[in-house]
Amino acid sequence: MSVEESHGTARRNVSTMRTPMGKVRKLGPAGSGTSDFWQQRITGVAMTLLILPVIVVIMMLLGRNQAGAAQILGSPLISLTMILFIIASAIHMKIGMQVVIEDYIQNEKLKLVTVMANNFFSIAVALAAIFAIFKLASGV
Repeated sequence: MSVEESHGTARRNVSTMRTPMGKVRKLGPAGSGTSDFWQQRITGVAMTLLILPVIVVIMMLLGRNQAGAAQILGSPLISLTMILFIIASAIHMKIGMQVVIEDYIQNEKLKLVTVMANNFFSIAVALAAIFAIFKLASGV
């Protein structure tokens, strides 16, 4: 038996963490493929493009009372920019925290509960921020 044959046999006998279905679907051990990876990159690019307009809006809001903030955020373009930034940030935050949770929490039940709490928290933060934008923009 040649060296290459013995190495090939050794490689085939090594067990992997992937399930047979995961091997067929070409998914990693987490079973999620690359969708989270791409969502993280897309939201990162979106936040990079939106950060300058958001900083300008925040600078315009400094020192203003509620009526002044409502006037600035009453512009559809400004409100839309802020809402898009909030949505991209919330998705980016959710995915980033989920990766940390999946990497560092070993107990499966605790991991499940923590991932669920992360999802609910991210949604709650996004909805609260969007509600605040709508409320200020409408002047209520």
